[in-house]
Amino acid sequence: MPRYWPEDFDARKRGQDCPFCAAGRVEEDRFGARIFAGGVSDAYLHRADVQRGYTIVVWRGRHVADPTELSDDEAGAYWREVLHVGRALERQYQPLKLNFEMLGNSVPHLHTHVVPRYPIDENPGGPPRFMLSDKRHRPIPEARFREELASLRALLRVSPPAQAQTRTDRTARATRSPGTGAVAVRRSSTTRSPRRRPRG
Repeated sequence: MPRYWPEDFDARKRGQDCPFCAAGRVEEDRFGARIFAGGVSDAYLHRADVQRGYTIVVWRGRHVADPTELSDDEAGAYWREVLHVGRALERQYQPLKLNFEMLGNSVPHLHTHVVPRYPIDENPGGPPRFMLSDKRHRPIPEARFREELASLRALLRVSPPAQAQTRTDRTARATRSPGTGAVAVRRSSTTRSPRRRPRG
């Protein structure tokens, strides 16, 4: 039986060369800027002018490709934060509908696309059209992007429910550098940042 998925997909699913793990918890990059830093996730408002409010929430524990790899406590903590971000997007943009899409087919690290849908949407009843296309989009005008960032960050300052302890939290405490109190973070020498952030 032929295989159509990339030959290295199994290795990438296990975390090899994972761009999200390599990047760490950055505040801002060419793809977007962080609007929320939670206990187990970061949320980034996308820079590309594809859909107002398009945000990606990224799991920030150990490398996980699918939510089935999370413990019940970790899954609860992650979804509380995803919903916290979604509610802020609803207040800011007042969309007709919110889509929560968890794909991971091109970047197999747990993350959720939170996409506001509007009455003027060109693909009602279907997935967001921009996610089905490789078309490059212009960035949001900088002044508008900064204004939306500030507004969303203000909305998200209200803390979400208390987060459950993750396996990564427990492991981190066991690997603190002696005398420094800092967590020793191990990075693979083979990791590298992607040229562009894939949709999935």
